[in-house]
Amino acid sequence: MRILLTGANGYIGMRLLPVLVEAGHEVTCVVRDALRFKPSPDLLDKIHIIEYDFLEPENAIQHFNNKHFDAAYYLIHSLGDTATTLKEYELRCAGCFVLVATLTQVKQIIYLSGISNEENLSKHLTARKGVTDVFINSGIAYTIFEAGIIVGSGSISFEIIRGLTEKIPVMIVPRWLKSKCQPIAIRNVMNYLHLSLMNEKAFNRVFEIGGPDVLTYRKMLLEYAAERGYRRLIITLPFGFMGLSATWIYFSTPANYTIAKLLVQSMKNDVVCKETSVRDVIPQELYTYREAIQMAFARIEQNMVISSWTDSASSSLSRLDVNQHIEVPSNGCYKDRKWIEIDKDKAEEVASRFFNIGGQNGWYYADTLWRMRGIIDKLIGGVGMSRGRRSDVDIEPGDSLDFWRVLLVDRKNFRLLLFAEMKLPGEAWLEFSIIHNNNRCILKQTATFRPRGIMGRNYWYAMLPFHFFIFRNMIKQIAGDGKHKVRNTKICALLICFAY
Repeated sequence: MRILLTGANGYIGMRLLPVLVEAGHEVTCVVRDALRFKPSPDLLDKIHIIEYDFLEPENAIQHFNNKHFDAAYYLIHSLGDTATTLKEYELRCAGCFVLVATLTQVKQIIYLSGISNEENLSKHLTARKGVTDVFINSGIAYTIFEAGIIVGSGSISFEIIRGLTEKIPVMIVPRWLKSKCQPIAIRNVMNYLHLSLMNEKAFNRVFEIGGPDVLTYRKMLLEYAAERGYRRLIITLPFGFMGLSATWIYFSTPANYTIAKLLVQSMKNDVVCKETSVRDVIPQELYTYREAIQMAFARIEQNMVISSWTDSASSSLSRLDVNQHIEVPSNGCYKDRKWIEIDKDKAEEVASRFFNIGGQNGWYYADTLWRMRGIIDKLIGGVGMSRGRRSDVDIEPGDSLDFWRVLLVDRKNFRLLLFAEMKLPGEAWLEFSIIHNNNRCILKQTATFRPRGIMGRNYWYAMLPFHFFIFRNMIKQIAGDGKHKVRNTKICALLICFAY
């Protein structure tokens, strides 16, 4: 079958794609930025890619005219957008999707939403329910799945639970942790999405999906702790401080404040299935919450995490225009360049070190200072260091890397380019490369900063002492033995600074 897959570079889309391809379907992936869409190499020659933004209905005919699909998956979700624009964003995207589905003669729309069977829904759940209504009224056969907490390696829910439980031994929590939910394993979600494809029994149906366990959020934290061998004390207060709870999640987990606030608002509602008809239409073995945790860590420990919520280009965390930033500017920029001559035979080994930088692997020098910089970033509303990296051994363009975004990974020519997503009075790039010059092999490390106003220039001057020690020793460690002589252009950089 011919399948249209939207949100293909999101958390769910990246996992569903190989399932559809392996089943023999012809899949067309729709992404906002093709450069950030990096499926596994064995999938690239089996899929089609369309670069399109569903906020631009005026361009729909240009991109989809004369194309036909049997079914279309709607996996676009804007959790990172502000609550004030969330509903408008969701409805505009959904309306444009219906336009595209009609234009391409789609016979079935499949949508993954959130359980919204309560009154007084949060803004997040209200927006998602609005999308459901759009598809119900579209005139096209629909299959809609409403899930509560999805548990899987890299999911936002899993990472929040993981962050809170692993970092805080004693938690004093608000009353919303007594709300009930029905967590479901990501593997079960994939089965529902795949097995509903052109399944006439699932046409024009809205299914609530969840696992076999109904737990409070408090119980979920304690179950996670027990599964991982932690002892945790949770004290529940009779109050529900939403703002304080969002702040608590923001500082303890990879979630930014907007996401934390939207999730906390949603947690006032029980997200429990009131009907289970999906189990008759699409029967499968449902995994328990603890089994889902076990499967998630099996993926993590094997470095087989396919996708992470932080890597989705649909999130406002990631509004980065790769095309705009892939070429590092020179005019009006301050640069800290360092280089070390290395053995030609060790080029691949040295390159592997900078390709593995960040996350659990650390930054090779002064990790404590890097973490402190992450804490400061969190305090001023940034992403901090808690996102880590998707895999300790694999890295692709579009990945988040602590408070950086990966722009370029060139393993053939040994080059890695990162763009800073921390709060800065300007824009920053960090680049590692290995170049061959005659018979010499040189490791280069370049930090580039384009300041914004006087604050940006003052920031650069303030950071110069830290750059001298941190970047100098970092390149030594990447080179291998820390004994190499580091060459730099610090004096030139200072002269350039004063020139501006």
